[in-house]
Amino acid sequence: MTNERKALLFALTAVLLWSTVATAFKVALQYHSVLSLLTGASLTSLITFSVVLLAKGRFRQSIRALPGNWRNALLLGAVNPVIYYLVLFAAYDRLPAQVAQPVNYTWAITLALLSVPILKHRLNRFDLIGLLLGYAGVTVISLAGKNVTGELDFFGLFLALLSTFLWAGFWLLNTRNALDPLTSLFHNFLIATPILIFALIWTDAAPALSWPAVTSVAYVGLFEMGITFIFWQQALRLTNNAARIGTLIFLSPFISLFLISLVLKEPLQLQTFFGLGLIIAGVWLSQRRSASTLD
Repeated sequence: MTNERKALLFALTAVLLWSTVATAFKVALQYHSVLSLLTGASLTSLITFSVVLLAKGRFRQSIRALPGNWRNALLLGAVNPVIYYLVLFAAYDRLPAQVAQPVNYTWAITLALLSVPILKHRLNRFDLIGLLLGYAGVTVISLAGKNVTGELDFFGLFLALLSTFLWAGFWLLNTRNALDPLTSLFHNFLIATPILIFALIWTDAAPALSWPAVTSVAYVGLFEMGITFIFWQQALRLTNNAARIGTLIFLSPFISLFLISLVLKEPLQLQTFFGLGLIIAGVWLSQRRSASTLD
């Protein structure tokens, strides 16, 4: 198999796995509190990163690098996984999945917006059009969500939008990180997971231990926070055309909507697809800036 075919296989696997996580969030939140879900998923991710590093023969090297990176890991780990996923899971707990998932997808648009004050970039007309299209899509999808639940949860929508700023901010901060992505994420979770476990014990929020509860939280940790990221990075490493591979991510929210309908039985709204189309157009325009930001 050629490297390009391997890259395509890794990328499609990542896209398909990411397409399932919105549904997995809602399923897991039926059994867990937000903190319980995050703690269990973070522990699963930490184990996943450890196993991968051991398989690559880099575990000891990553541990030895921690003393020189602990301040950076503490800062980045506070954002991802702690604050970002607490906010994101809380948004999913309050909103229909067909609203929370597309709104969270606007993080690439937010990245272009945040690059102005943080990286001193200037917005061009394509950035501005992307922003307008993206947030117009958010408005349309929010109204579609009202048709599902009968009300518009403004706080849930605020949390979903806040999650995009946290995720975009995490990647902007990460541009200054000299470590490779796998080691950096391992350090973040190595520091954050004990903090989350302590917080869970301190709040007396005992996690559910039934089979569906354990498997759902393990699924989120493995495929949202853990191995899927590694698949995506491997695809980008193998390909000679990162832009072509990158466009596959646009498949994810559409596949996700159909899984939401099939598994969660949410009645999909026509406005949801229209709003998602606006968001995709906005993200496509904003990715031009995002790619240069993260290079």
